[in-house]
Amino acid sequence: MNSQAQTSKPWFREPWPWLLSIMPITAVIAGFLTLWFAITSDDGLVVDDYYKEGKAINQTIERDKLAHTLGINAQLTSRGPTLQLQLDGKLQTPPGKLTLQILHPTRSGDDHTVILSWDGSVYAGKLPHLAGSHYNAQLTPEFGGWRLTGEILPGKTIILAPHA
Repeated sequence: MNSQAQTSKPWFREPWPWLLSIMPITAVIAGFLTLWFAITSDDGLVVDDYYKEGKAINQTIERDKLAHTLGINAQLTSRGPTLQLQLDGKLQTPPGKLTLQILHPTRSGDDHTVILSWDGSVYAGKLPHLAGSHYNAQLTPEFGGWRLTGEILPGKTIILAPHA
């Protein structure tokens, strides 16, 4: 009698088929997870109308040039829950209201818009709760025209200037 024939096990009780099948099974599971993420996630960076986006970029460049020509810059400070903005430049009359957009670099859900009103000496508005530590800022007058940009970093005075 042969002792090897009596001690052989069925294939599913051997470790080798299971060890060899780990990589293909993992690849199938990862493929289904990738498909699920692709279906359920938002493609926030996809633009439907590239022509309009290109025209908007050209308008933005013109607004930056106008702010540079007028020598406009601003200093933004926070005093508790209040934002105060000092505007300098060759403006005949101060604009009625300014729009400050506080933009998170990666999460558009954390973007904020603050309306700054003239109180006779400075522009003031309510400071929103900022979730992160780094934001981009964009300042525009109520009826367009020019634009200032800058970065908001914690504990620093924010200088807004025309984009170079």
